[in-house]
Amino acid sequence: MSATTPLRIVAVPAGLSQPSSTRLLADRLAAATRERLTAEQDRDVEIQVVELRDLAVDIANHLVSGFPSAGLREAIDAVTEADGLIAVTPVFTASYSGLFKSFFDLVDHTALTGKPVVIAATGGTARHSLVLEHALRPLFAYLRAVTVPTSVYAASEDWGSSGDEYTEGLPSRIRRAGGELASAVLGRTVSGASRTLGLDDGEDGVVPFEQQLADLRPD
Repeated sequence: MSATTPLRIVAVPAGLSQPSSTRLLADRLAAATRERLTAEQDRDVEIQVVELRDLAVDIANHLVSGFPSAGLREAIDAVTEADGLIAVTPVFTASYSGLFKSFFDLVDHTALTGKPVVIAATGGTARHSLVLEHALRPLFAYLRAVTVPTSVYAASEDWGSSGDEYTEGLPSRIRRAGGELASAVLGRTVSGASRTLGLDDGEDGVVPFEQQLADLRPD
């Protein structure tokens, strides 16, 4: 990849309403990733949002016909060609939404091999937060992607919360996940080799991605 080629981060929110907390979470994760990438290197950073709500009919038609529309093909290509991916779903019946799963059913199971991914979800109650570990993380493991250690769940009460002395608030979790995705993207793209750790790694509470992989455990 050329040193002047922009880094491409693609966010895939599967929210159904407008406005959507799922889209809002995707936008904030993308902004945190862009901020970290911009601070650590000189290349431009492009953010693209693939709004699955707008592709719902095309996804259904492709599932029964086997032929994607031009718009759906562009969306799949954007996801598979991205340097980093942000995948956000609302929680329905204790799992990811049907729209979210249907889209990723259309992605070839090897097309995301090694791609860094942040997984995130929104829901009405914190009781559904384990969906990240029992549903989303296994899905992307099957697709051979590399999910960063920090996953982000946003319940209704999390919006506007700064956390307390025992827990991180939503903004802090978003910054940490965005920093991990940025580190993973740079590890894959800088000079075509693994990124060398510097003295500044780990600032702002972000543990270097390589160390996080070594210490990987569920949130």
